[in-house]
Amino acid sequence: MCDLMLSRLKDPYVKIAIMQNGKRLKKKKTSIKKCTLNPYYNESFSFEVPFEQIQKICLVVTVVDYDRIGTSEPIGRCILGCMGTGTELRHWSDMLASPRRPIAQWHTLKDPEETDEILKNMK
Repeated sequence: MCDLMLSRLKDPYVKIAIMQNGKRLKKKKTSIKKCTLNPYYNESFSFEVPFEQIQKICLVVTVVDYDRIGTSEPIGRCILGCMGTGTELRHWSDMLASPRRPIAQWHTLKDPEETDEILKNMK
């Protein structure tokens, strides 16, 4: 039964990276959630960023489908910070206005190819 479901279900995890000028400065990732299309992560992450750099960085959140045999594939991504737009930029502004306070918000994942183009333009 689970073998049939495995072909459709994912083993997602989330990668979080701090980027500046197209370079990854720091990274972290969540645990892998097995056999699910609706993962729930009750995990938090914090990054120390010098104040003078905060306006020049982006927080890149990528949901990845883990593949233990082949290459893990990105499912979707959102970018908060200097290259963010819309709700992502508003969320970033809220975080800057309340340092050291968790600011939780849902975001719609974008196509990884679309966001790859945005990240290339960071350089």
